Formats: sequence, C-alpha cells, structure tokens
Amino acid sequence: MNEDLYHCLKSRLNGEVRFDRASRLMYSTDASIYEIEPIGVVIPRTHDDVFATMEIARDFKVPVLPRGAGTSLAGQTVGDAVVIDMSKCLNRVLEVNTEERWAIVEPGVVQEQLNLHLRPMGFLFGPDTSTANRATLGGMMGNNSAGSHSIVYGKTIDHILEMDVVLSSGEGRTLREMKCEEAAARGGLEARIAEIVRHNRDEIERRYPKIMRRVSGYNLDEFVRNGKFNLVKLVVGSEGTLAAVHQAKVRIEPRPPATALCVVHFADIVGSIRASDIILPFKPAAIELIDDMIIELGRNSLEISRLMGFIQGNPAGVLIVEFYGENQDELRSKLDEMEAALKRHKAGYAYVRAFDAADQTNIWKVRKAGLGLLLGMKGERKPIAFVEDCAVAPSKLPEFFVKFRDVIQKYKTSAGYYGHASVGCLHIRPLINTKNARDIQVMKDMTDEIADLVIDFGGGMSGEHGDGLARSHLNEKLFGSQLYNAFRQVKAAFDPDHRMNPGKIVDAPPMTENLRYGTKYRTIAIDTHYDFSREGGFATAVELCNGAGVCRKKNEGTMCPSYMVTLEDKHSTRGRANLMREILSGKLPAEEFTGKDLYETLDLCLECKGCKAECPSNVDMAKLKYEFLAHYNEAKGTPLRARMFANIHAMSKAASIWPSMANWTLTNSAIRRALDRFVGIDARRKLPLFAAETFESWFAKRNKSEFGNPTSQISNGKVVFFHDTFVNYNYPDIGKAAVQLLEAAGYEVRLAQRKCCGRPMISKGLPKAARENAEFNVSRLYSFVEKGYSIIGCEPSCILTFRDEYPDLVKS
Repeated sequence: MNEDLYHCLKSRLNGEVRFDRASRLMYSTDASIYEIEPIGVVIPRTHDDVFATMEIARDFKVPVLPRGAGTSLAGQTVGDAVVIDMSKCLNRVLEVNTEERWAIVEPGVVQEQLNLHLRPMGFLFGPDTSTANRATLGGMMGNNSAGSHSIVYGKTIDHILEMDVVLSSGEGRTLREMKCEEAAARGGLEARIAEIVRHNRDEIERRYPKIMRRVSGYNLDEFVRNGKFNLVKLVVGSEGTLAAVHQAKVRIEPRPPATALCVVHFADIVGSIRASDIILPFKPAAIELIDDMIIELGRNSLEISRLMGFIQGNPAGVLIVEFYGENQDELRSKLDEMEAALKRHKAGYAYVRAFDAADQTNIWKVRKAGLGLLLGMKGERKPIAFVEDCAVAPSKLPEFFVKFRDVIQKYKTSAGYYGHASVGCLHIRPLINTKNARDIQVMKDMTDEIADLVIDFGGGMSGEHGDGLARSHLNEKLFGSQLYNAFRQVKAAFDPDHRMNPGKIVDAPPMTENLRYGTKYRTIAIDTHYDFSREGGFATAVELCNGAGVCRKKNEGTMCPSYMVTLEDKHSTRGRANLMREILSGKLPAEEFTGKDLYETLDLCLECKGCKAECPSNVDMAKLKYEFLAHYNEAKGTPLRARMFANIHAMSKAASIWPSMANWTLTNSAIRRALDRFVGIDARRKLPLFAAETFESWFAKRNKSEFGNPTSQISNGKVVFFHDTFVNYNYPDIGKAAVQLLEAAGYEVRLAQRKCCGRPMISKGLPKAARENAEFNVSRLYSFVEKGYSIIGCEPSCILTFRDEYPDLVKS
C-alpha cells in the first residue's frame, strides 16, 4: 500500500479513502471476465473531492479510474489505478427543465432513478440498457451505452449536451458544442483535437463503419459530420481514458403516450433474424431477440420462470417487438399490419400481444435478464463476453449471423444469442472455460476470426459494450495504423502522462491477460457443514456471482436490502461473493475466511434469500453466510447474542412457565437498557410478550386425542400443523384461528411432537444443533407424510426450512 498517497488523500478529502486489501480486491472486478487489483479506492462526497483526488494523483504520478456501478462487460472499470467510485454520493438529479428538455445530473445517478424522477413530468432519458436499474449515467457516458430503443433514441452520445470534467492535470473544464473556427482560435486542447481531425478527415470518412451502433475507438467521426466542434463527443465513449465527469447536462425526451408489444415466436433462429427486415418498415420502437438457451434458463430460474407465461411452445427464438403510438387503437392497427406481413412471409408461428403495462414489464424483465441468466449457467464453460457485441447493418445481419455461427461450430462450442435485431447488434456469447488453456487459445483465435468477419461486413466489434480489456487490442486492426495513431494523439492531448484508465482503447494488454479465472486459478478446500453438491461445491456456489450487479438495484424487488440502505458494494451480494472468492482463491490468507473483514461484509446480510430468487444466477448468499458463521463461531467462539437468538425456542419455553414475570422483565426499562448494552437489542424495541396460555395447552385441552374436529360436512384431507415458537408462546391466537379455519374447511388437524425448526440456529451459525432438531422433526413427521398428511404452518420461514435447509442438513 502507498502510505503517503493514502494519508494525503485522507487529509484532503471529505469522502472515504480505502486502501485496505479487502476493499481493493472488491473493486478488482466488474461484470467482465477480468480482474486487476487497484491501488486504492476513493469515494468522493463532493465535487471538490473529485478535483482533489485528480490533483493528488497528478502529484503522485499514479493512474486514476472513474467508476460507476461496475457493470462493464469488457473490463473497462478494472485497472491498476486509484478507483474513484462516483456511485455512492455523487448521485443527485440537480435540475430539470422540461420546457427546454434537459436535466443536470451527477455521474452516480442511476438510469432508472433519473427516469423515475422524470416520470411525473412525462419525460425520460432515451438510452435504456438492460442494466437500467443499476447502471449510472456516468458509466453510460463512459461507455456510450444504447439499449433496446436505440432505433428511436440512438446512443448516449446523442443525449449529452454539456459536461463538467476534470482532466488528469487537475484542471476543470466545461465541454459543450462550438463552431470549428472558435475551437481553432481557442488553442490548447481544442486546437490540437481540431488539427487531429483535419489531418485524418479522409481516413475517418473511409475507415469508420457506416452503421449507427459503433462505439469502438474514439468518436472522431462525430467531428466530420457537420460544421460543429464538441469535445463532449470525444469524452462520451472514452471509457474514462480522457477525463473524469463530475456533472452533465443531458437531453430528456417526452414519454410515448402508449406502447404495445408483440412477441413473435420462431421455430428457426435464423428465421427470427431475417424477420427483422419484414418488421422494420412498420417503424417499431424496438426489436429484441431472445434465443432458446435463454428461454430454457429463464424457465429454470426462480424469479424469471414466474414471468414467462407469454412464451408459447418451445421456440428456437423470439422477437420482442415494441411500438409507440398515440393510443391503443393506433397500436392495434400497427400490430395487425405487422402480423399480416409476417404471415404472408410465413415468418413466425405465434404472435403474443401485450397491451397491459404489467404484462409488458414482465416481458421486458425476461429480456433484460438474458445476460445474467447466461452467466449463471452451471459448469466450467460459461457464455462469456469477448465477441458478444458485434454490430453490422441490419440488412446484413442474417448472413453475418450464419457465418458467425459457423465460426462457433468450427471451434466445437455453442453460444447464447440475444440482442438488438432492430439495429444489427446481437450479443453472441460463446461458451468458454477461461480456466482451460485450450479454451483460452480458442477465445483468442475466435476473436481474430470474428474481427475479420466484422471488417468484411463493414461492421463494428462493439455496438454498445465498449472496448475495455476485451477489445481494445483490436482497434489498430479495425481502424488502421493511421487512425490508431490518431487515437494515441487524442489520448495524449487530454492525458499527456497516460494516467486516465490506462490500457483501454489504446496501448492495451493482450485480451488473455488479467483473467479473473485463468489457468492458474485454484481454490482452497472448505470442509462444509452444509451440502453444496447441488451447486458443485462451496467454491462453485461463490463463483456463481458473475459481477452483473443486479444486487445494486435500489427501486424494485427485495435484493439487496443492505445495499439499498448503505449504497455500499461491500454490502451487496456481489461484494460479499467477491470477498469470499478472493479468500478461496488465495489472494487473501485462508485464515481470512474467519476474519474481521468477511464478518463485517456479511454482518448486514439479512439472510432474506432475495438474491436466491432475484439474482439471475441464483446466488444464495444466505446459505453461504450460514456456512461462514459456522466456521467463524468454531474459530472465535459463539457470542452470547447469537446463542440467545439461536435458542429462542428454549428461552421462550422457560419464560412460559411464569409468563407474567417474563413480561415484567421484558418491559422493565433497566433490563431493556442492559439488553441494549450487553446483547445489542435496542432499548426502544418492544419485545413480544408471552401469552398466559400456550397454543399447545389450548390444543390439548380442546382435544385430548390431539385430533381436530372438522366442522365442515366435507372432508378435504388431513394436516399436521407445525406451530412455530411465536405462535406457541407469544401469539397463540394466530394458531387458534388457523386451526379453526382449517377445520371449518373440512380438514382434520393434528399436532405432532416436534422441536424448533432450527432456522434460528442456522441463521446464527450453529448447524450441529440445527441438524439435531431437523433430524428429530423429520423422524417424527415422516410417518405422517406416509399416511397422507400435509405439513402446514403459519410462519413461512419455519415451514420453508423443511424445503430449503433440511436437504442440506439431513442425510438422506
């Protein structure tokens, strides 16, 4: 660690400075296949912090890397630099002007956050990536992101009016459009860029692809299209290699009055791509492709499977086609015309329409989950990002796709296909095992072949995901030596010391270096208390996290509550998995598996299983935490607080002997203050009181034989009621009502001898005690199940322990 740099930053900044190893490793990855440990992490609280960081980095001659949500797919946001995380504090919408149609935002504003802010005003920000619920505007500017509706709205570059940036020198600049003559007269940076453009104009016009979806290289083509000069056009898409953006003025668009979707199903994937040419004349707002691999993965996902009722049969691919209109009648007419044209060409076998907003939302959720679903595939071979973002003219897409698929088949692998058929940009992800030397060579060779194919078709290697570490090495091949040298000149004009996110766009390392999982990747063995065989082992369960960052969403769903409150990556599912992986892989000492850093990272995890349901890769951080806590308690000893909560059933049973005394104790202010101080139960918290009569006592009194009395004339079956701790000792009226309801519905209700389900013990890291309870309950309840009884209860977390935890605790 650079102690002098750390202390200088710490003394100057209002924000946070983190140079500890755990923090650095958490920022060493993004959503790509790459990993590079940074020098340190700065979380600026103010704009002045950004300036100070840049000035100090200049003085210490160290690189700087501005970062948003870290959802980059090509490795743009990892590097040997001081990472400036803009997402936590610089995340405000500062001003909106609907008359002039602009907003002023800080770089950490999330795309969805801005659109929610604009919705009541009837506006939106046009580019809409599949990562809209966590991607920041700063990241979108750095990447020149586009999204599903780029056929209407274009790319991010088309929506940035002004930028306030800090150069590597520490100088602040406001960038905006000006006339070429004004730029030349200004001298300095503007004059140098104007000269680079003038000298290379002919080559720019000749070599840049004539397509809308091209984000590779620097955007010099923007300077030859009209008589305007705008350095914003260079900084957008520069991946943080030219300047750090700390504020921007963005264009906003009116929301469409009405929208409708039609999901067109195809028996042949090539047929689905060809159908785009039939659809485009009807002026759709989007045409999105999903293939059968993603559909099958979605059907096996806890969260996504619930949304897939719109899929008819087993298509090889579907096109999600969206139209904008003034009203539903206009949209129905458009869909009728499109469907008639498709049927005339015998294109598609089912046409599922969606006019309801909720139905449309579900369909878009499935499309946007495509990336995460693919990355969550089981096995060592993963559909990774390296040639996944090629773009060609839409009319050439079917032929390009066939030839691309031939290359994949040549190397004896397969791929997942999805993306933006409307603009000729498909995300094709070949399955590669980056832990295998042969597959790494295949990745390199395939990249070279696909690059040649892209050049032959007049396309681009990246339509929206950028260059990063995956594709920057191709820029000289794609643009030629003259323009590649022009890129270097642009870099030198903005950043003469090459300290802004070095190794991206120009002078990049080979694409096969800095892999997160390379041929030397190994993991230490963990002797687990829980069965991880379904996941392929404990390490594989950790590696399910691919860095997509869905756990960073803030405005929807359950995952991840601790991130939603703290806005800290370390308190997200991704951050926790990252730190675990770094320990398992040996980057951190093995003893760190029971160390303070991992404990603090997991401490705020509620074990809610939101990640297991909502993460496209179904990362089960709750289960991983159970295992960690068991090892931690064995190494450090189980704290009093953990023992108390783990044994809440036994404590409640004891308290129920004299409930009035127990209740006096729980309401006594002195005792509550003591609990606050020594156990960590806040004195302001009202604790549940104990009932005068337990549920078990009530049930036994009303029926000595333990059989219930159905009050309905119809017999619907037999159930064993599993009464939880709180129903039994604190809230028996809930259990009474449940029994009476079941009996009124014609069910025979029986109680069985049972112990606490064990979840409190599981959640506090006491798996041995939990296993004893689980084995007891299984042995007592199994005979009832054999006799046709169903097991039900009122507390979901108790009942679901049988389904979720017992299979991993109880030997078959």
